[in-house]
Amino acid sequence: MGIKHFKPTTPSRRNMTVLTYEEITKKTPERSLLAKKSKTAGRNSYGRITVRHHGGGNRQKYRIIDFKRRKEDMFATVIGIEYDPNRSANIALIQYEDGEKAYIVAPYGLKDGDKVISSNTADIKPGNCLKITNIPVGTLIHNIELHPGAGAQLVRAAGNSAQLMAKEGKYAHVRLPSGEMRLVSVECRATIGEIGNKDHENVKLGKAGRKRHMGWRPEVRGSAMNPNDHPHGGGEGKSPVGRPGPVTPWGKPALGYKTRKKNKQTNKFIVKRRK
Repeated sequence: MGIKHFKPTTPSRRNMTVLTYEEITKKTPERSLLAKKSKTAGRNSYGRITVRHHGGGNRQKYRIIDFKRRKEDMFATVIGIEYDPNRSANIALIQYEDGEKAYIVAPYGLKDGDKVISSNTADIKPGNCLKITNIPVGTLIHNIELHPGAGAQLVRAAGNSAQLMAKEGKYAHVRLPSGEMRLVSVECRATIGEIGNKDHENVKLGKAGRKRHMGWRPEVRGSAMNPNDHPHGGGEGKSPVGRPGPVTPWGKPALGYKTRKKNKQTNKFIVKRRK
């Protein structure tokens, strides 16, 4: 999918780019697969802001994605590739032989009319879903389960893919997009191929308004605040942080601070940390 640039009629237009949406073949969503999506604006049940900078944004409906690929051994035909406002990747509307429709995350190269299937004997081609034990070593995969039957949790963003590096006993070695090497049960399912919409990361928003449309409210720098509002605040003119390193508004280290628990149960599945 290409990137479209604009003539610099304004400062924001000069720096603004959008996707050309060449992959999109279907404009309107399937109504039976839509769900209501309510907004909280970052507030909890007491009305207090617990997540800053959330609020506003365009109205959205949630597209119900079949991350479990429930219908096994039944071919489905791709009806169209759609835009999904809830994720960076595009989604594909598929229709099974019995007439049921479902959404899946669209892998790179999937086109209208293609056939996909969730089966342990499926061909190794984009969009097909298999157990890892039946996938050849070296294959690029996405939508990976962490627990058999729980549905895909890993590698679901645009342009991403993991690689199956080895299979040993009950576990497979999978290299994730971050560079982390992780053990995943060979009974878990994964989908062949890499996710489409690769140019998503190259888009420049160009102006603050586009961020507002996405539901992000303005963020103020701590150094522009007063000392009673932020640890970086205060001082005459532009002042340094005044601490060994930058911190959050609540005084916790902001950069390089490891938040993962040292005794976390799943640490034993990480063979090699990300770079």
